[in-house]
Amino acid sequence: MLEQLNRIEQTALSMLDQVRDEAGLQQWRVKHLGRSSSLSQVLSKLGQLPKEERPMVGRRANQIRQALESALVEKSEALQQVAIQRSLEAERLDVSMPGRPAHSSRLHPATQTLRKIYQILAEMGFQIYWSREVETDAYNFELLNMPAHHPARDMWDTFHTTTPGVLLRTHTSPGQIHAMREFAPEPIRVILPGMCYRYEQLTARSEIQFNQVEGLAIGKNITFSDLKGTLADFARRMFGQNVRSRFRASHFPFTEPSAEVDIECFVCGGSGCSVCKQTGWLEILGCGMVHPTVLRNGGYDPEKHTGFAFGVGPERITQLRHRIEDIRYFWGNDMRFLEQF
Repeated sequence: MLEQLNRIEQTALSMLDQVRDEAGLQQWRVKHLGRSSSLSQVLSKLGQLPKEERPMVGRRANQIRQALESALVEKSEALQQVAIQRSLEAERLDVSMPGRPAHSSRLHPATQTLRKIYQILAEMGFQIYWSREVETDAYNFELLNMPAHHPARDMWDTFHTTTPGVLLRTHTSPGQIHAMREFAPEPIRVILPGMCYRYEQLTARSEIQFNQVEGLAIGKNITFSDLKGTLADFARRMFGQNVRSRFRASHFPFTEPSAEVDIECFVCGGSGCSVCKQTGWLEILGCGMVHPTVLRNGGYDPEKHTGFAFGVGPERITQLRHRIEDIRYFWGNDMRFLEQF
């Protein structure tokens, strides 16, 4: 039996020297170290040997297995070195060539505008309050003075989930109720940034998803003059100290009175051009005094507290600042567009 083991070892080592690639090495391993190998068959018959021969034969068989496994590792490393050497010889590198330039990353243009808005409003004392994007019908509509079948709901058609009454928010205004119910009856001054969703036809001026920043200030003796002063100063800080702004009467169910804010067209200086549709003005946001019903739903007494709210679209402002004609560019992932900012 010992002579048979010696022959197995010599044959295996001899055949290992003839292996020239990884495929041949795997075939050798299966043949000489696998379950059907000659060495494994000897070990399986160990119990049939006389009791006095078993220790000696078993010890020798284990020694051979260890020797073959070590030889296998050495051969594998040698083949790897040969493969690396061949690769280096076939694919020579010119170390004198200049390396590829590293491209520095940059922020998305909408993110740049968002951070500018955060900075301006933070200097005015507003704090960021994050609210969820998946909302209930109550928070998105009813608590904002838009009960079921209210005609204003048609302006905010959205995406609904399979759970009745749960939808993707159409604006950041639901965050007003969350913030008010968390802090009432204390005064608050917060901004509510985040993504909004509306089921709209994709055009150069509308998208199914967009960022929005809601502003909310509630306290005692807050007036429309405070709102005008805040937004006029915001426009100057965003578009330049010499920019003129105006307020136009509008309507939102959750504010009363309501207004749209325009700035003087910085392309034509107010004389009228294609960018401002010959009006001389560019719309930047909507605003108003918080409706008493909304105040009451948020936990404030409208007899004691007043407040104002406004909504800014960062993509809209980015379009105005850089004269971008199509809002769909922001979501197209086109590097030719993004690398301009």
